[in-house]
Amino acid sequence: MNMKLFYIILSIVLVLPNSTTLLSNMKGGIGMMGSNTAEIIVDGHQDALYKSIDSETWLPTTDLGKNTDFEVDIPKLQKGGLNVPFLAAYTPGFYGNDARSISHTLAQISSLYWTAENNAEQLQIVSHAPDILATANRGKIAAVPTIEGAYSLNKENAIELTRQYQDLGIAVMGFTWNYSNALGEGADQIYDDQAKTASSGGLTELGAKVVKEMNSLGMAVDVSHMAESTFWDVMETTKAPVIATHSGVKALKDHQRNLTDEQLVALKENGGVIGIVFYPEFLTDSGGATISDVVDHIDHAVKIMGVDHVAIGSDFDGAELPSDIKDSSEIGKIKEALTERGYSEEEVSKIMGLNTLRVLNEIQGAADRVIRAQGLSIIPEVEMGENLNERTPTLTAELKVEEGTELDPESLKVIVDGISNQATYDKKLAILSFTPKEPLKEKFHVVTFLGADKEGNEQRTTRIFRVE
Repeated sequence: MNMKLFYIILSIVLVLPNSTTLLSNMKGGIGMMGSNTAEIIVDGHQDALYKSIDSETWLPTTDLGKNTDFEVDIPKLQKGGLNVPFLAAYTPGFYGNDARSISHTLAQISSLYWTAENNAEQLQIVSHAPDILATANRGKIAAVPTIEGAYSLNKENAIELTRQYQDLGIAVMGFTWNYSNALGEGADQIYDDQAKTASSGGLTELGAKVVKEMNSLGMAVDVSHMAESTFWDVMETTKAPVIATHSGVKALKDHQRNLTDEQLVALKENGGVIGIVFYPEFLTDSGGATISDVVDHIDHAVKIMGVDHVAIGSDFDGAELPSDIKDSSEIGKIKEALTERGYSEEEVSKIMGLNTLRVLNEIQGAADRVIRAQGLSIIPEVEMGENLNERTPTLTAELKVEEGTELDPESLKVIVDGISNQATYDKKLAILSFTPKEPLKEKFHVVTFLGADKEGNEQRTTRIFRVE
């Protein structure tokens, strides 16, 4: 029996009258909660970052620490109590697996670092679930970086660039937007070429390698925006739970961006979670939507999956909203609506955030253990987001080797945009360096300086930079 057929049968079983006993058998909290005191509200998908950069230079121009006309900024998040936003780097219009997609993705991640630097008292970039809780408990916004559509990955750079994204704090990565790419088939089942060529085949061989690498790194695979064929291939491949950060349920609205009941069951059995989206087009056929429609989708997902596998993923700043919620400051209306539907306080807390954090914690806990070289430290000359005035810059870093640590000279690498290069090492000056042979294309780039000791334990430091 294939996986899809198995979950079709299981989804039928789960909606029989006796399924209420299954729904009441909920997990009791998340083990890493400890003495949590802050109320946690997690939104699994927001798109403010692409709006925060200049359309020409791609430099950050809108400080999210101030009141803006966006649906998400720090004052609105604080007013709504939304203290864990998943902020996506989304590249509208850049759907080729090329340097331009890399640059636009990095520009948005750089903008988030710029925002964090300018608003250090209010917001901190964090990726690991225990750190997210600790940050929220200190009264700060825990901003979790994600990527929507990995169009920057290709067969030459995919594995190393994925590692660099993790270095930068990316906790969740979706393989596609609606268009297909080198990793797999998107929801619209076409490529973004002039002819809008039809695609087929689900997850590619490269996509499967990236799934396995993300499992190893403890990064969450986002299955929203995938074609159904890609979803099933991911479920066959992954060894860790996955997240649908912002999707609806297909039983209530037949749309290619929504998940079938069979997919919901598979997501539950995988240990994953679905974040219910707020976009009216995914919620109802009426041409508009209200918060009640959002909760209808939550209700159906809970019926199929149980309350432990359902969350929210608004798509603030990326799509239209229901008529009775204007921005992130009003996220509390979702809580109120859930309570009115009869959800308990514990169940509301799970849906509003704890489920997503529990799943993220499980994904990260399943990662391969990495031992860092304690006797090595690498200090790049370039600062995060720094502008360099030439397209063939010499990239340098100071390498400090503590007494008793034996350096492996062959391990010294400088990785640029996912391409690994042997570093030049000046032992006397303790400097690693690399100069590209060809001028760098586009604006934003990412560099990682890497070294290891004789036992193979690595140390790495990663920075985003911009060239004129």
